Amino acid sequence: MTASTGTGREPGRARVDRWRTKAEVLGEVRRAPGLTRVELARRLGLSSASVTETVTRLRDAGWITESRAPVQGRGRPTTCLGPCPDGPRVIAVDVRHEDWRVGLAGLCGDVTGVVGARHDREPEQVAGALREAVARVAGGHRVVAVGLAAPAPVSIEGRVSAGESAWDAVDLASVAAALGPVPLRVGNDATLAGVAEARTGAAAGAGTAVALTVEVGLGGALLLDGHPHLGARGAAGEYGHLPFGDPARRCACGATGCWGPEVDGRALARHLGDDPPADPRSYGDAVLARAAAGEERAVKAVAAVAASLARGIAGVVHVHDPDVVVLGGLARGLRAAPGFDDAYTAALMAFRRDRPVPVLDAVHGDDGALLGAAALALDHATSPEGLAEICGD
Repeated sequence: MTASTGTGREPGRARVDRWRTKAEVLGEVRRAPGLTRVELARRLGLSSASVTETVTRLRDAGWITESRAPVQGRGRPTTCLGPCPDGPRVIAVDVRHEDWRVGLAGLCGDVTGVVGARHDREPEQVAGALREAVARVAGGHRVVAVGLAAPAPVSIEGRVSAGESAWDAVDLASVAAALGPVPLRVGNDATLAGVAEARTGAAAGAGTAVALTVEVGLGGALLLDGHPHLGARGAAGEYGHLPFGDPARRCACGATGCWGPEVDGRALARHLGDDPPADPRSYGDAVLARAAAGEERAVKAVAAVAASLARGIAGVVHVHDPDVVVLGGLARGLRAAPGFDDAYTAALMAFRRDRPVPVLDAVHGDDGALLGAAALALDHATSPEGLAEICGD
């Protein structure tokens, strides 16, 4: 998804090619644990001899294991392939505007052993805390990559933009350096939350999906067969900076009229006449709770912001024509507001209204970016390039 900000030598092309079939096999095991060798050969168009050689090498490298499958009727016993319980691990890091979390994941992608804490956005303090957490979570495991979700735009080279906060000042490369020469992959948090939804969440199986998350502003991703479209420079998915907002209002990004400030906690505060909140997400959740309890002012504020979100989503649908739109963060609560569906439908082109693109809540909730960070690290570690680097010749 992004280039590495860690270290490690670039393997030669021929060396990488020798791991291409192994990477394809690992990809199938990740998607469908429990496959038999026969099923694997059929899916990948491989001979039984090639499957045997590949499985043996991956098993010896500690990536996969085989367990005896139940035999139905007559026939020779067979085995099922799955992730090795003690195999290589990746570390997932989710840096958010007010806190951070770090966890460990194996080939299955589930994140366990999560630790976290709040932070004060001081760059050296954040980087130091992450280094300590990464080293602690790694423990005695064989860690082969680190994936990090950042709350800011990320370039194709893995550089974090200042965005709306000074996250570019955080020494992210040092986070993985605590483990030695382990590759670090960095992605935007909303993009990675979308990856998690496309792989195992509300958009699983969709050929084209849009994931949108409202935290501080709005971000998201266009997912094509489970993979995000990153654009020429890696910064695609900045939906919050579409000019759907008030053209007289300047966004912290430097542009005017951005959509993001119209649909987050700051927008709710403006409608209520409150000062800009220090933590827009927590403030927004509190306003949603007040609206659910029937407070009239909160109900009106939520309805106005929900309508702005709904109309913008209709515009995104017109551009991308997705199978589904998935909403995370504060957007889940806004979607439930009275009037959201009417505002969405009214903003759609007439031919779409009979069968509008469904707008669904994210399944993974606030864990989306962390799971996406794990997927980002695993995508690299199980690629031909990553396997050649990790496993050698």
